[in-house]
Amino acid sequence: MSAVLPIICLARHGETAWSLSGQHTGLTDLPLTERGELNAQSLGSRLQGFTFAKVFTSPLKRAVRTSELAGFGVEAKPDRDLVEWNYGQYEGRRTKEIHEERPGWQLFRDGCPGGETPNQVGARADRIVERVRNVPGNVLLFSSGHFLRVLAARWLGLDAEAGRFFTLDTASLSILGYEHDRSEPVIRLWNDTRHVEGRFAPAFAR
Repeated sequence: MSAVLPIICLARHGETAWSLSGQHTGLTDLPLTERGELNAQSLGSRLQGFTFAKVFTSPLKRAVRTSELAGFGVEAKPDRDLVEWNYGQYEGRRTKEIHEERPGWQLFRDGCPGGETPNQVGARADRIVERVRNVPGNVLLFSSGHFLRVLAARWLGLDAEAGRFFTLDTASLSILGYEHDRSEPVIRLWNDTRHVEGRFAPAFAR
């Protein structure tokens, strides 16, 4: 990896009761499960050896606690733009349940009644992209799955809807960066869970 071009590490929070059950968890401020806490600690071990000029976290407790257990509690600054998608009327509901009353619904295309549209989430992601690109060094972000998927899409210059093509597991590590220069944004690593109990993913040579 280039010693000159910075990277942006994306850390999804550890497991919660609702991420385990498949319920949409937007602004509901749930704690981590016991396994979620253990995997957040493992994420910290995975991040050893990296240096960061800035660390930011969603202010929701599942992301803040993950940052703490990963060893970045002191450094991590809360940023409201990093909160998860506001699911509105679909908060706490499973996709299967939503499809029973709204067949064909897709979050990244349709958004949520009483919540955010894909473009609104994309606008928040754009602000994060602009912010981290102005940091002279590596950046670490702690946030939630659907928001980070939109962030990856916007990093690449794709519509927010393209976030549907990227899946993310809890306590995973992903890395955004550049190829030859800052005009060529790329994904350098995606959904690495080799550090998470019971999961395996290709190693990333850094």
